[in-house]
Amino acid sequence: MVALALGTFTVVTSEMLPVGLLTPMGQSLQVSEGVAGLTLTITGLVAAVSAPVLVPKLGRADRRTVLCVLLAVLVIGNAGAAWAPNFAVMVVARVLVGVGMGGVWAVAAGLAVRLVPARSVGSATSLVFSGIAVASVLGVPAGTYLGALTGWRTAFLAAAGLGVVVLVAMAVLLPPLPTERAVPPGGVLGLFGDARVRTGLVVVGFVVTGHFAAYTYVRPVLEDVSGVGAGMIGTLLLAYGIAGVAGNFLAGAGAARSPRRTLLVISSVLAATVLALPWLGGSPALAAVLMAVWGLSYGGVSVATQTWLLLAAPDAREAASSLFAGVFNGAIALGALVGGLAADGVGVTAVMWVGGALAVGALVTTAAGPAPAPVRPPK
Repeated sequence: MVALALGTFTVVTSEMLPVGLLTPMGQSLQVSEGVAGLTLTITGLVAAVSAPVLVPKLGRADRRTVLCVLLAVLVIGNAGAAWAPNFAVMVVARVLVGVGMGGVWAVAAGLAVRLVPARSVGSATSLVFSGIAVASVLGVPAGTYLGALTGWRTAFLAAAGLGVVVLVAMAVLLPPLPTERAVPPGGVLGLFGDARVRTGLVVVGFVVTGHFAAYTYVRPVLEDVSGVGAGMIGTLLLAYGIAGVAGNFLAGAGAARSPRRTLLVISSVLAATVLALPWLGGSPALAAVLMAVWGLSYGGVSVATQTWLLLAAPDAREAASSLFAGVFNGAIALGALVGGLAADGVGVTAVMWVGGALAVGALVTTAAGPAPAPVRPPK
């Protein structure tokens, strides 16, 4: 379970590094902040396509071997990003990161149920997805600090080195994981016929698109609204990430009891916080509070929505996880794109209005759509 959590930590850190490095990356590659944000869009879009496409093609391949190969692809992508002399090379590198990330996420997300007793599945799933929250606590802020100290390229090189370490850890620590059943080519898309699955995916689309429309450009927003420097940005992202870890485990426990109620709370708090930041974030202290509340709410999104989908499709966990990874990462790409258009076309603060409005859409969908029944844990 620790190896899987390290895997999600590594792929999310790799994906999200541009968030804290957006300004220096844009200057070095001679592109605007909106264009630099496309490095996140590209990765998310590729991951969105690769996750549901890869799973049926994996057949009965041992999932431990698959995870190691995908991590190797991720390492090559991060190394290429560190070397990239121009934006075109950076695009190719981020495509490789997207392939590795989408595959790792789709495979790892559904493995917790195979590695622990039934009574521990909820906490084990939270542990796997804690890698996402811890990536915000350690990965993105560490990359931001490292970029400020030694240059943004060093941060990508460090991510490549981390990928090598995790690849070895998975090869050593994971047991052989032959697939339970091969996913037929139409098995993934066939899940769209279930209204509960559709509702969960729409909620993912709304809340993740809204979050990343705002969060991708949080550095320039904080610089403009709160007047903080590069060093303080890392501190605010750290506050966000620490709260996100707590939110992940709180939501994991709550989602097992009622995924609908948990997501109603998450989307409400997320909408209110994102919309409040331009109004109340004028000082570093207030900005830190808002970032912490933002992290607490968004930290629970991954585990709560994954739990929703696994409860909606208990007999097709890997297929559901691949759809989840595809929609989640497609929403990351769309959010970064929409945020970039808003930032370049209207002004950087506009990304917060877009993010808040989409979070309201998630709230409405969660309240109105059919939800899966929670599973009572065995005594």
